[in-house]
Amino acid sequence: MSKISSVNEFVIKFANVNGSGSASANQMFAKAIFRSGIPVSPKNIFPSNIQGLPTWFEIRASAKGYLGRKAGIDFMVAMNPQSYQQDVAEINSNGYLLYDSSWKREFHREDINILEVPLTSLVVDTFPNPKTRLLFKNLVYVGALSYLMNINKQVFIKLIEEQFKGKEKLISPNIQALEIGFNYAEKNLKDACSIKVQDANLTDGMILTNGNNAAGLGCVYGGATVCAWYPITPSTSLAESYKKYCDQFRIDEETGKNNFAFVQAEDELASIGMAIGANWNGARAFTATSGPGISLMTEFVGLAYFAEIPVVLFNIQRGGPSTGMPTRTQQSDILSCAYASHGDTKHVMLIPADPKECFEFAADSFDIADRLQTPVFVLSDLDIGMNDWTCPEFEWDDTRTFDRGKVLSKNDLDTMESWGRYLDVDGDGIPFRTLPGTHPEKGAYFTRGSSHDEYARYIEDGVINARNMSRILKKFEGAHKFLPKPIFKQETNASANGIIYFGSTEAVMQESLDELTSLGFPIDAMRIRAFPFNNDVWDFIDQHESIFIAEQNRDAQMRTLIVAEGDINPGKLISVLCFDGAPITAKFISDSIVDVLSDTNVSKTAEDSK
Repeated sequence: MSKISSVNEFVIKFANVNGSGSASANQMFAKAIFRSGIPVSPKNIFPSNIQGLPTWFEIRASAKGYLGRKAGIDFMVAMNPQSYQQDVAEINSNGYLLYDSSWKREFHREDINILEVPLTSLVVDTFPNPKTRLLFKNLVYVGALSYLMNINKQVFIKLIEEQFKGKEKLISPNIQALEIGFNYAEKNLKDACSIKVQDANLTDGMILTNGNNAAGLGCVYGGATVCAWYPITPSTSLAESYKKYCDQFRIDEETGKNNFAFVQAEDELASIGMAIGANWNGARAFTATSGPGISLMTEFVGLAYFAEIPVVLFNIQRGGPSTGMPTRTQQSDILSCAYASHGDTKHVMLIPADPKECFEFAADSFDIADRLQTPVFVLSDLDIGMNDWTCPEFEWDDTRTFDRGKVLSKNDLDTMESWGRYLDVDGDGIPFRTLPGTHPEKGAYFTRGSSHDEYARYIEDGVINARNMSRILKKFEGAHKFLPKPIFKQETNASANGIIYFGSTEAVMQESLDELTSLGFPIDAMRIRAFPFNNDVWDFIDQHESIFIAEQNRDAQMRTLIVAEGDINPGKLISVLCFDGAPITAKFISDSIVDVLSDTNVSKTAEDSK
């Protein structure tokens, strides 16, 4: 039987049952590859119930740095008989299947290598407790993989010691389970696998973390002191991460009291209301949610927009509509966030692509919200938020100070004869504001969601209201000056065709571009990182004959937003849409583009089109 043979380039998938404790062992396997110096990208694919349904954990290791999801599995660890048929079908020809041969099975594929390890029998012979057997069985297959793929066993032992630090009684049996699997494979499966991990230094200066953890830390660095939230997948871990880092960095050393507030509200409406109130009172506050929460929050978002109160909302996007697929990823809240609430509203959006940008954009979002006095949405997604990514180490300038924007001090108010809360005195559309308690006599105003004039007085005058609305639009249109600019992957207009993408699609884009070039379809690329768009976006579109837009939603929401905001000819924009809940692949993008360019015969360089 032929075998897939590779070094530091493979996809391995674990098929387990939800609630079996497998995620910890599978994550440990990914960390071991990373610590061996190989970039990895784990994907945890789990159901929205608590226990009993199939769950999968997919790891791509790539010395080339291609870390997006890749279809086809080189090595399958099949631990769930309920999903055997589906799991076996995914294995590439000449790939590998490792299963629990305590109950032997026929898999009816003659083109794969079947590795039998009697996992249940091995743990039954060693561990008397039925509950611990289930958990230790996972460590047994990790141990077998350590031998089969030539991963230094000491790396796993170190990880076990770290994981159970403070619970030393658990270290020895976990190492014992690892050893059982390693020893069995060493004795019975010599030369059974030609996929190997070879130590390298490709992860120097890199870390392995997820976007929610990074964003929670970014909120601390960005000066956030209040988090009001309601639990919802996949955003809950962002709020929990913020709390974890606050417990580490935001406890007063002298008094032992918290220098932060962390409130689990009764629902999403209460959480956004609390965050707005805290920001109005001078704190930096945020909420974290997903699509269903955004739907509930929109009326309050409109209040913050019209009353011009800064607030940050993290939307970790998931499958929709309604409850949809809570544990699957999508980019399907672009329009609902850009135009959240009724009436005329336009909102600032930051769109990170990896945990490093989640950290940076989280910290930046509070400066932006304060500077513009408006809601700011940070649009991540489940893939970025809950899966670990290999990314560069975070950086921070310790000399950096917070930008609170146009906030008047007591001295400022003392020198002013009059002041209007919504008065544009310098032409940028952004008024000056005050914080409660700044001055004993001056600076107070009514905060209201109803129409008001420049001095925050209630009005029914349509002309004044229109003037106020135009001013708010003016500050939005100037917001691009404060936002992250697009990132380009191209030689200067080397192709007549371009592709626009955003968010987690970054993980597969370079691989797709390389594949397209090898197939004779070179294409320029631009990643959008914020809304409103700056002129680079419109220039990129103008400079290319055809523009593909890769999105992980059904309705081409980014394309719709670009057409609406730039008055672009829709016929110039070609959608590449993936919305099955799994992270988009490079092959999906490449195949979609090749299909179009082959049919229309528009594959040519910019020079050819002159």
